[in-house]
Amino acid sequence: MDHIASEKGDTTENQDPNSVSNGATKIMDKPVVNEKILQIDPPAECSAGTSDTTEESEVCEIPEQVEFTVVFNKVKHDITFAYDATVLELKAHLERICGVPQSAQKLIIKGMARDEMTLRKAGIVKGGKVMLVGSKMDDILAVKSVPKEILEEKATTQTSKEPLCMQKIHRKVLDKGIPPDVMPGIKGVKEPLPPVPLSGMLNKHGGKVRLTFKPDQDQLWLGTKERTEKLAMTSIKSITSEPIKDHEEYHIMVS
Repeated sequence: MDHIASEKGDTTENQDPNSVSNGATKIMDKPVVNEKILQIDPPAECSAGTSDTTEESEVCEIPEQVEFTVVFNKVKHDITFAYDATVLELKAHLERICGVPQSAQKLIIKGMARDEMTLRKAGIVKGGKVMLVGSKMDDILAVKSVPKEILEEKATTQTSKEPLCMQKIHRKVLDKGIPPDVMPGIKGVKEPLPPVPLSGMLNKHGGKVRLTFKPDQDQLWLGTKERTEKLAMTSIKSITSEPIKDHEEYHIMVS
């Protein structure tokens, strides 16, 4: 009788690796599975990339920022800028915002801020205020384009105007004579700004005035009996100084 095998295979008892069917030897190979634990290492590129990212984050640190307000022509601009950037770099930024050329800008923080200063050293603080003084390029070009005839006419008008010492409002003060505490004047001699207050001066009402120049703060202190007013040098647009008749060693100044 022939041996009949099931498609699913014989049972363990019926299976004989060396069983003979039709005179042939049938060998059943037992499959062998190699069991290995595979360890997956991260690609070298990932490790390198992580290292590069770490180094880049250390190099590209965001500089400390400071928030403050810049006031130009009564308009406020909220600015956020690097605290250790220079005043010159800030001016370049403000030129794009306000339209005032860098060369025409003056920034008033605690006195005049120099271009090479950092914002930190110049005294800018969080929430602080910075005054921008300057003219836009259109205004500068408009002044330069004023016809020569108009300028000459203006100069002629100023020349023909009544001298300050002859004007009624000033005559009332001059007629009282030279103040007893006035500093001695020397005709025809120009002296540097004094380090001490100038006393013996009078305002148009005859009240005593004391001038103190503060070049380190870029300010002029105007003191009276009641109060002292601190003026930024840049806020003084023009000064007219004329000698007093019969006392040319002394002048009348008008701003």
